[in-house]
Amino acid sequence: MADEVKVFRTWSSPFPLRVIWALKLKGVEFETIYEDLSNKSPLLLQYNPIYKKVPVLVHNGKVICESLLILEYIEETWKQTPLLPVDPYQQANARFWAKFGDDKVSQSIMWGVFLKEGKEQEEGIPAALENLKYLEDELRGKKFFGGETIGLADVALGWLAYYLDIFEEIAGLKLLDEEKFPSMAAWKQEFANAPIIHENWPDRDRLVDKFVATRKANLGKEAPK
Repeated sequence: MADEVKVFRTWSSPFPLRVIWALKLKGVEFETIYEDLSNKSPLLLQYNPIYKKVPVLVHNGKVICESLLILEYIEETWKQTPLLPVDPYQQANARFWAKFGDDKVSQSIMWGVFLKEGKEQEEGIPAALENLKYLEDELRGKKFFGGETIGLADVALGWLAYYLDIFEEIAGLKLLDEEKFPSMAAWKQEFANAPIIHENWPDRDRLVDKFVATRKANLGKEAPK
């Protein structure tokens, strides 16, 4: 009997994209269910009553929430095309950078720069640049965070390869300068253009419209606790 795999996502969020990429890299067939988070379906609320958000993975009736945990589940369940190396130290390192991306990189860029303006934005830029510098140092001499092939950290940080340009365009600034971050710039190109990654990016013009509206609606608000 074939596995029944469903992914609940929105069209625009980068977090479900991680799940989509991981499943496709492993050749796992799945059904996609698109959600409107302004009008959440009863099924999403049933599957994720605590956070009420996407992504949600449903595998043969088992429900897994939170994108990084879903990636771990996918890695343990489908062994083909591993996203983690065999070595335990390297595994821990990949998990560290994946979590660093969520805890530091995305927070500093989104809430520290993109959703700020004027003096507040200027004050947020150094932290965002510092976090990008850590990624630059980690990538130096490597094609991907995992070495020669796309791994867990690449999938977790992959939104940077597409969404960061959009945020920079809308906010009217440049964080990831190619001269200052040559390894990150090269990684962005390699990751964004990998076939399975490239074919699943959302429409850029729609994303620009969405995030222009998001920025306007959120300027002046504090980051969520």
